[in-house]
Amino acid sequence: MKAMLQERFGPPETLRLADIDRPEAGAGQVLVRVRAASLNPYDWHMLRGDPYVARLMGGVGVTRPKCRVAGIDTAGEVVAVGTDVRGLQPGDEVLGFCPGSFAEYARTTADLLVPKPARLTFEQAAAVPMGAVTALRGIRTVGKAQAGHRVLINGAGGGVGTFAVQIAAALGAEVTGVCSARNAELVRSLGAAHVVDYTREDVTAGREHYDLILDNVGNHPLGRLRRVLTPAGTLVANGGGSPGRVFGAVGHTLRLIAADAFARQHLRVILPTAPAGPTRDDLLAVTALIEAGRLAPVVGRTYPLADAAEGVRHVEEGHARGKVVVTVP
Repeated sequence: MKAMLQERFGPPETLRLADIDRPEAGAGQVLVRVRAASLNPYDWHMLRGDPYVARLMGGVGVTRPKCRVAGIDTAGEVVAVGTDVRGLQPGDEVLGFCPGSFAEYARTTADLLVPKPARLTFEQAAAVPMGAVTALRGIRTVGKAQAGHRVLINGAGGGVGTFAVQIAAALGAEVTGVCSARNAELVRSLGAAHVVDYTREDVTAGREHYDLILDNVGNHPLGRLRRVLTPAGTLVANGGGSPGRVFGAVGHTLRLIAADAFARQHLRVILPTAPAGPTRDDLLAVTALIEAGRLAPVVGRTYPLADAAEGVRHVEEGHARGKVVVTVP
């Protein structure tokens, strides 16, 4: 089968298209014929081995990437199931988390897959897993947004942000989205009552205060964000980082934990991986919102599998609109 290999740490061009053996479904596992996969900051972190401290923690591998094939978000068709798998069978259309999804076939555990909503194409479905689940956890599970709350979403035009705006609006919150001018109309159309163009205005310098801030960017000091948070409000940082950083999101996480111990405000971090990573219940929650017509993925760009490295670079630059998707023929 064709697959994009990540055999050493490095920039996006480290990825190469190759022919490798197709995996097989073992006990409790499902083999998926991948039709599309989406790109996340997670993917370039895995490729670069960034932050470096994560290598020592076992998150990305020590001397080379932990997973030989890149990718994790997936949409496709079940082709085989292992023993002890219930509720899935060959021919089912699914979405979920499949390590090694930048390939024609990928293998995962049954608990990380859910039925694909019929209203979505495979490209749209592939955009859902990490982005929508992170947004759900940031806004509803950790952020506990409620009707009437004032919610600020930094990075509202990106992969997580476009889902977060919709989820917060669906909960009845008054949403302010921070994004570039080119994404302003999109963010309004998703349910934001107010839009701030970050190139013209520093939202942390204003007089408005918010019950919940979801920070997907990390471009403001903690003190500045807390300045526009209500006294008992919640700040949720979507774990991330910059290429080549030694500590990256790990350092930011530790600073938030330390500050939270002395703050009346609630300072939280959400991460895309174990032990507090996404679950099947999270996937079912976001697909239920999609089925109800209250949530829809925004696909900004698509790339063929052979050009996945270009897609990774686009996401790494930090200005992607909505989700970036890789199509698999």
